[in-house]
Amino acid sequence: MGLSEASKLELPETRLIRQRFEVPEAIDALYRVEREWDRIRDQIRLPAGGRIAVGVGSRGIANLAVVVKAVVGLLKDAGCDPFITPAMGSHGGATTEGQIEVLKLRGVTEEAVGAPVLATMDVVPMGEVNGIPLFIDRLANEADGMVLINRIKPHTNFIGATESGLIKMMAIGLGNQKGAEHYHRLSVIRDQYEIISTAGKELLKRCNILFGVGLVENQEHRTCMLRMAERDRIEAMEIELLEKARSVLPLLPLDEIDLLIVDEMGKDISGEGIDPNVVGRDVCAYGARRPLPRVTRIFVRDLTPGSEGSALGVGQADFTTQRLVDKIDFRVTAINCLTACCPESGKVPLTYSNDREAMEAALVTLRPYSLEDVRVVHIKNTLELSLLAVSTGCLPDLSGNEAVEIDKETRSFAFDEDGNLLSPWAVGAG
Repeated sequence: MGLSEASKLELPETRLIRQRFEVPEAIDALYRVEREWDRIRDQIRLPAGGRIAVGVGSRGIANLAVVVKAVVGLLKDAGCDPFITPAMGSHGGATTEGQIEVLKLRGVTEEAVGAPVLATMDVVPMGEVNGIPLFIDRLANEADGMVLINRIKPHTNFIGATESGLIKMMAIGLGNQKGAEHYHRLSVIRDQYEIISTAGKELLKRCNILFGVGLVENQEHRTCMLRMAERDRIEAMEIELLEKARSVLPLLPLDEIDLLIVDEMGKDISGEGIDPNVVGRDVCAYGARRPLPRVTRIFVRDLTPGSEGSALGVGQADFTTQRLVDKIDFRVTAINCLTACCPESGKVPLTYSNDREAMEAALVTLRPYSLEDVRVVHIKNTLELSLLAVSTGCLPDLSGNEAVEIDKETRSFAFDEDGNLLSPWAVGAG
């Protein structure tokens, strides 16, 4: 499916650039858990001897196992009997075994955190609010109390006062596949932020939530904030932490890009594989529309091992490789896409046998350009944006940007003997 030899295209020269972020200092997560617990413990009524469900999600979170273990220890010290329950919607293939395995891959096991990991896909109906049905994980509902642990960050599909965090975990995470699927289907005809925030806040009232733990990570993916809040303060805490999370979200330094090359995508990078907050593109029919950046074409090269075969979000790309496609677990991807009511997200882009062919195909679909003015940006993934490679056509837009350091050395796109790109982020790359 490549171009003919006669039509092969030249590629522009590039420079490496480094973005200098104002990075909040990383914190000692264990120390912060202890300090926050001292601050709120008198406001929380823990049931003596009660079984407590500790909801933990599937997202890759720095210090996740450390924080979960610390919370489990606090609950045990207070005379409670905690257990871990997955709060991840349909992730892990929407099976109990799959969700337990996802937590294991995140370092959350009974041996590591000191509490058993119990999972079910069963849910209990909790009535409705404003025409929105409510569901909660059966095991969590049967417990004498619940604790929520999650990272607070901007969401990929909607924009609001609270996005990805504890309130969404109540609605989607602890709603298991049934809740996640229903809310996403409802999003086709109603505003998704309204649905999830309304359901999540109502479930906070109707369920026996004891407290929540919210974490924020800096641009280096290290924990920079950790807060605890009793049930009635969770929403206010999350609003505060989301503002901080927005301020440290790494973004691309350009508003106009002709071709964006992404080395890897996956659910451990973003809930959408490729973060729409970064690329400005969301293929879901109900997704948020972001004016910037404007990216004409996206070429994604590979799927991360941590995605466990889920290629949710691959539909955001225009071009990909057979290497990536061969790693897709189409069953798991289909479950995620259908649950999210976004089949567009799983559409496989035009697929090429190697990177060179995919890049050449992408370039012939751009505006009329010269090698001197075409804007090509190469990134590792949408989480790691400190170091980028950009074509020289991007340099005029970066000049004067004090947060960007431009290398003096001009480089060329280099390929191995199989026609695959030699990435600046590969081990041993110069």
